[in-house]
Amino acid sequence: MKFKQTLLQGTLIKRYKRFFIDIRYKNKTIIAHCPNSGSMLGLLNPGNKVYFSKSDNPKRKLKYTAEIIKVNDNLVGINTHLTNKIVLEALKLKKIKQLAKFNNIKTEVMFSDNTRFDFMISNNTKKCFLEVKNVTLSRVLKTAEFPDSITSRGTKHLNELINAKKKGYESYILYLIQREDCNLFKIAKDIDEEYKITFNKAIRNKIKVLCFDCKLTSKEIKINKQINYHV
Repeated sequence: MKFKQTLLQGTLIKRYKRFFIDIRYKNKTIIAHCPNSGSMLGLLNPGNKVYFSKSDNPKRKLKYTAEIIKVNDNLVGINTHLTNKIVLEALKLKKIKQLAKFNNIKTEVMFSDNTRFDFMISNNTKKCFLEVKNVTLSRVLKTAEFPDSITSRGTKHLNELINAKKKGYESYILYLIQREDCNLFKIAKDIDEEYKITFNKAIRNKIKVLCFDCKLTSKEIKINKQINYHV
């Protein structure tokens, strides 16, 4: 997924009110939108390099959007609004071999009265629900973790994937790790024990788990390689 323009670079000052971030750019302080509702644990040290985009929309109150933060020489994608776009591009280009058999792709599909999954993918014989989660957390060397804060919504999605499986759908959850420095994924049980319990339940119910890291530059973010997960 290519950015419309090469990202600008500045220095992180602070994040506040969750969706605002102050960036030092060309000796000025600018306010950028922070499109991430998680805690962004481990990413917010003042002085970290921030890559951000500039909108041409004159109606936008904040014309800048934080896209990537550099942590210990590693680029980490923080814009959760891009997560599904990255996966959609990978699905169309058949970059995910486990899902290459599905030719029809629909986004934001209702499953029940209060649940919408990120994708329904299908072929002539099978229908599959795919839910995607964005991952940025890494507290242990080479290990990515999810979630970075308690996520009741994420737990609900796991339970609904189980329900979909029982109704005859194939059910997948894909953890998109928007960083390139990890070769293992695990659930952060100490952050959200209920999510870990539900994840284990999903495994027992044959929900299929996929984990992919990303290759990031100031020009694009794309799915890179599949990594293993720890149960």
